[in-house]
Amino acid sequence: MAEIERVTITLPTDMTVVIKAAVAEGDYASVSEVVRDALRDWKMKRSLQIQELAALKADIDRGLADVAAGRVKKFDPDAIIERGRKLIAGRSTSA
Repeated sequence: MAEIERVTITLPTDMTVVIKAAVAEGDYASVSEVVRDALRDWKMKRSLQIQELAALKADIDRGLADVAAGRVKKFDPDAIIERGRKLIAGRSTSA
């Protein structure tokens, strides 16, 4: 097991109530387990956010490279609206 370090945190009462209820209901053996589980979830979510941000930045860089290389089209909102109308009209209306 990894080295353990004790940390003291301060939480709002409503969060403390939820944590203590999870322990009392037997979902977790201790408050520490609840916090560790929450931190594991946070780490995973944060990792996904970082990956998504990197992908977004890569998309932006590709777009900027396209602009710099002249690979762009004139923005035509009317053509976009017309294309959308054709797509909607082509869909089946039966359930």
